[in-house]
Amino acid sequence: MQVWKDYQQQHKDRFLNELLDLLRIPSISARSENKADMIHCAEAVKTRLLEAGADKVAIYATPGHPIVYAEKMIDPSKPTVLVYGHYDVQPPDPLELWHSGPFEPVIKDGKIFARGACDDKGQFYMHVKALETMVKTNSLLTNVKFLIEGEEEIGSKNLGDFLKEHKELLKADVILISDTAMLSMENPSIDVGVRGLTYIEVEVTGPNRDLHSGVYGGAVANPITILAQMISSLHDENNHITIPGFYDDVVVCSDAERAALAKAPYDEEEYKNDLGVKALWGEKGYSTHERTGIRPTLELNGMWGGYTGEGAKTVLPSKAFAKISCRLVPNQTTAKTEELLINHLKKIAPPYIEFKASVHHGGDPYMTPVDSIEYKAAAKAIEISFGKAPIPVRGGGSIPITSLFESVLGCKTVFLGFGLDSDNLHSPNEKYDIFNFYKGIETIPYFYQYYDEMKK
Repeated sequence: MQVWKDYQQQHKDRFLNELLDLLRIPSISARSENKADMIHCAEAVKTRLLEAGADKVAIYATPGHPIVYAEKMIDPSKPTVLVYGHYDVQPPDPLELWHSGPFEPVIKDGKIFARGACDDKGQFYMHVKALETMVKTNSLLTNVKFLIEGEEEIGSKNLGDFLKEHKELLKADVILISDTAMLSMENPSIDVGVRGLTYIEVEVTGPNRDLHSGVYGGAVANPITILAQMISSLHDENNHITIPGFYDDVVVCSDAERAALAKAPYDEEEYKNDLGVKALWGEKGYSTHERTGIRPTLELNGMWGGYTGEGAKTVLPSKAFAKISCRLVPNQTTAKTEELLINHLKKIAPPYIEFKASVHHGGDPYMTPVDSIEYKAAAKAIEISFGKAPIPVRGGGSIPITSLFESVLGCKTVFLGFGLDSDNLHSPNEKYDIFNFYKGIETIPYFYQYYDEMKK
């Protein structure tokens, strides 16, 4: 509708400045020293939702960080869209690699550089401004609810209980999430699924104290060496995961789906150049898009032990540690994968070390049916906004709460993301194109229009 575009054009500078204010708040959920910032950010989100036209906005305390809920109910007989997002962000480390302060947003070459610019403040804030657009132009066609949490980056540990306790409050017909990416603005796409996640931390102990590597080296097992050997054994020469039973539940994609995925634009040289690598690595027999979408993975996310300070210290360490994550595909589950991974590591641990493992967080994979009304409405919205139909793709990341949304609230999730894989999510110099921000605000109201039409 032209009235939407006119309103958005008139207020676009304010929209952007409001986002920059939100990005200045260091809402790092993983750090206890940022607890006050988390509360400040929740309050700021509440204020903006009220300004956008929500009739009811409330902040709900949890054992962790607060959840912001809002609603605009126009007619009980109309469908209800529940928008999910998160205001918490990843820690910005390593700070020395940022070109500007992570919480001092800078605009350069049409891009906003700041922690949370794309993941997820820039993306969920598009929905706040889309709500304002529809309310102020008197063109909102459905009921709208917002669920903006502060713990997504640490596993949404309290959101599951919140869903169960407030099931009636959150009752909706569809969940709408913008926390994913497109192939490009020239080739728009929709994630029809996201992978699940299993994340563990392991601890290996050898001697009861750090030892002199000259006096004891060669006679006592080095925990770092042993742990490295254990981890290296988890992939074979074809980069296939060696854990027995790991692939038992994996749904193998059809030739038709693989052919459709192959149609997505992809320039391998550009991909390598962007990452600064000379060659790619992955499971033999699969393309890059398949490795990051339809196949499960196992990655070492961190490993440490011994002396890592300046200079030299000839030490044989007492302990070594590692963080390991697996990305899962249908029909794998977090619980089973955790069990398989931990039991296998216990089995291969040699007798001259002690092995311990603890579970961090995770979530099951999720798929959106492409023949559903929800997906069709999103695809039509993008087609109208971009002038071409979106390509359905599988996202490599994880949004752990999506499977729980369906089991508790009984409705499907649609991913309507406007980020790019090159936006440095979780890395220094995270960015978000201003064009993408505005394009999201332009596109989202079309989803409401077509969803309302298709539900009738």
